Amino acid sequence: MRERMGRLGAHWKLWEGAESHSRPTSASNHLNSASRKNGTPPVVQLLFLQPALVENIQLQLAIKNFRTLHIDYPKVNYAKGFRGYCNGLMSYVWGRQQSWYCPKIHYVLHALWTAIKKFCKYSESFCENYNEYCTVTQDSFPLTICSLSSKQPPTSCYYTSTLTDQRLYLLCSQKYDAEPIDIMGLY
Repeated sequence: MRERMGRLGAHWKLWEGAESHSRPTSASNHLNSASRKNGTPPVVQLLFLQPALVENIQLQLAIKNFRTLHIDYPKVNYAKGFRGYCNGLMSYVWGRQQSWYCPKIHYVLHALWTAIKKFCKYSESFCENYNEYCTVTQDSFPLTICSLSSKQPPTSCYYTSTLTDQRLYLLCSQKYDAEPIDIMGLY
């Protein structure tokens, strides 16, 4: 059963405390031995571990969102009656972001994930405005720029599409062996 639960499940069993009759995991052994040494209950120790766990989950979600919302390879062709590529795509992006407002601009890359990911392998720059590591790609990539049209009723989101090849400013998940988490702009 322990193998099926995974790491998070094992920690959850610790949270349940003494009511659990399952065999202790290596994490619980570590916490129990630490609590014997310093007198801190395992639940309190687990609470101190949570910010790192939450931060890692948020980072993994940002990477997943980048792949889901910014990469369309090979490029999808929407039906002609759907009012264009960006309108089809942005209805999905808008729903995923769960915002009341239409995003003003969105970049969609038409390239392989591995071709983009390699630029975050080593990021020397730290972008203070974003509080993340960042880089500029050395290669240009085919992309579609979806821009919110200024001529539209306030109750709808209508986008114009611009197809181009450009270098990118990327936010990376960390300094070394990182993955892209957002596109800051074009170079």
